[in-house]
Parts: sequence; C-alpha cells; structure tokens
Amino acid sequence: MLLDKFSKLTSRTMVLAQENIDTDQIIPARFLTTTSRNGLGRAAFYDWRYDEAGMARNSDPFAGKEPQAHQILVGGANFGCGSSREHAPWALADFGFRAVVSTKIADIFKSNAIKNSILPIEVSSETHADLIATPGAELTIDLERLEILRPGKWKQSFEMDAFGRRCLLDGVDPLGFLQNCEDEITQFEARRA
Repeated sequence: MLLDKFSKLTSRTMVLAQENIDTDQIIPARFLTTTSRNGLGRAAFYDWRYDEAGMARNSDPFAGKEPQAHQILVGGANFGCGSSREHAPWALADFGFRAVVSTKIADIFKSNAIKNSILPIEVSSETHADLIATPGAELTIDLERLEILRPGKWKQSFEMDAFGRRCLLDGVDPLGFLQNCEDEITQFEARRA
C-alpha cells in the first residue's frame, strides 16, 4: 500500500507524560468495529477527551491544540503497550500525528506504527525529560540523517531498523516494498530456474 512518505518533519510537540499508555487508551475497544482507517482520529484517546455522554472533558489534553501544528506526540515510557491492535496507529495517523517519541515504545506498536506512516522514536531519559518539561516545543525530525533537532537547544541522533526506515522514506508498507522489488524478484527467479 502507498503511504505518506516520511523524510523530514518540523512540528510542535503534544505531550502526554503518563507512562504505560496502552492501545486501549489510544483507541478504546468499542471503536474497533471498522476496517476503515478514515475517521478513526475522532476516537483517538476518546475516554481522555470525552465523558460517558460524549461531552468534551475539561481535562482534555488536546483541547485548543491544532493537530496540524502538533504532529509529534511525546508519550511517557512504555508507550503503545497492551494488545496489538493496528487501529491504534490508524487513529493516531487520522488524528494528525506523524511521529511518537518516548524512552520506550512497545515493539508491536512500533511495527504497526511504521506500517502506517508514523515514525516511532526512542530517546534518552535526559532528552525525554526535556521534551516532557516543554510541551509545544518545535522539533525537526530528519529520518534521512536519523536526527532530531530542537533549534537552539540540542541535536539528538536516534536508531531505527533499516527496513522500517526504508519503508517510511519510500512511503510503502512491507507489501508495497515487495511490490517495488518485483523486477528484481523476477530476475532472481529466472536465474534460479
């Protein structure tokens, strides 16, 4: 599948400092009845944003923040833990997030995020503490160089597996990556025949 390419992103952060934000908090199970990604952003962190009657909560951490201006989510440690629902990154992407930054991101969530054009980045405790303490900070994430830049403050490198990085840069999921290699696969099979 073709996805949005990810090369470089400059945006403000949205901070959710709570640790162990699981996939049921990201998108409650009652919203998992669809196989469409469209519209799931309205259900992202639904129980944090709305009460039982569907009214906006006063404590809504997203109130007054434009998703287009806050595309980098800084979450507490162990972000994306819990069940392996792909709806979680679908909801985050539809809400407007392009990257998630934490000290630890659950492996299954990380894999699902990459497959849905969201860059998961793990950073040091010191960098994370700085980001948690400064919500709305402007960051530039450069996937080509594997760096995060906070203008006038610091530059932090990060690691990422080569295959996930290639998929994000090319704007494809794993199947799309294989489809892009069709000529090479055909040539390989012909040489083996």
